[in-house]
Amino acid sequence: MARATIHDVAAAAGVSVATVSKAVNGRYGVSPDTAVRVLEAVEALGYESSLVASSMRARRTGVIGVLVADFEPFSAEILKGVGVALHGSRYDLLAYSGSRQGDGEGWERRSLSRLSGTLIDGAIMVTPTVVNAAAEVPVVAVDPHTGRADLPTVEADSRGGAREAVDYLVSLGHRRIGFVAGRPDLRSSRLRDAGYRDALAAAGLGHDPALVRVGFYDADSARRAAQELLTQPDPPTAVFAANDLSAIAIIEVARALGLEVPTDLSVVGFDDVPEASRSGLPLTTVRQPMQSIGQTAATMLSALMAGDTLSTLHVLLPTKLVRRATTAPPRSG
Repeated sequence: MARATIHDVAAAAGVSVATVSKAVNGRYGVSPDTAVRVLEAVEALGYESSLVASSMRARRTGVIGVLVADFEPFSAEILKGVGVALHGSRYDLLAYSGSRQGDGEGWERRSLSRLSGTLIDGAIMVTPTVVNAAAEVPVVAVDPHTGRADLPTVEADSRGGAREAVDYLVSLGHRRIGFVAGRPDLRSSRLRDAGYRDALAAAGLGHDPALVRVGFYDADSARRAAQELLTQPDPPTAVFAANDLSAIAIIEVARALGLEVPTDLSVVGFDDVPEASRSGLPLTTVRQPMQSIGQTAATMLSALMAGDTLSTLHVLLPTKLVRRATTAPPRSG
């Protein structure tokens, strides 16, 4: 009699070969009823008992992967938070940045395919471009491009934080408030744009396109944006930047143009990365709790890996305005 194969088991249980593999290895993504059905078929067919016994031991890697598009200040702070959450646990942390092959789209699918089930037991994806990437392991998304989806997600209140920043500039007496936006493809960036507009509208100030430029969260792009904003005939007296690296770049340009911050120009950033408080002129900024985001994502992922049900799939953490040395009332006259 021919030895039963995995294909025979799949046919007998009415599932795919991949599902049989997941069931006998105890991997994530198979319902209890399906797993029972598969294992009953395994026993009935006598499918390679030694192989199944080995697989049923379900040796796990003990590694959680944090997948990032790039290693930059935001992802570095997320990683720190994940590390804090995992300290003293049985899990190791793997930080991974895979090749984006030029287009930057879909890197998550390639990375998860390479890592899940062999190198990692669960994954945290930081600012993923897609949130429907199939995986054999539990996944939590941090600040996804498209916002909330079927995956558990963690993000900060970008819209509320931006609104608070611009409200503060208005309270200082500024009326021409510029904005250097982030990446248009990222939902949190668009929410910061919306918060900027909310605050202007609440103050009875019109939205002036001449006061808005796109900085793409990139220092070089932000410098070009600042050069355009600050050299126009009627420049802003204050600028809100969608991230701290852009805000620091704006200050550099202002100084090169002979402007004094904050006497001639107030600047507010967003994130509160370590560089914001370490510069010679500490930056007023909106603090998003980046390490808390990482800790929360790791806690959610650990619960999923333990088979627990999450009380909520979407966590929105509050931001806080941190007033430092780069803001002041506009120069009179």
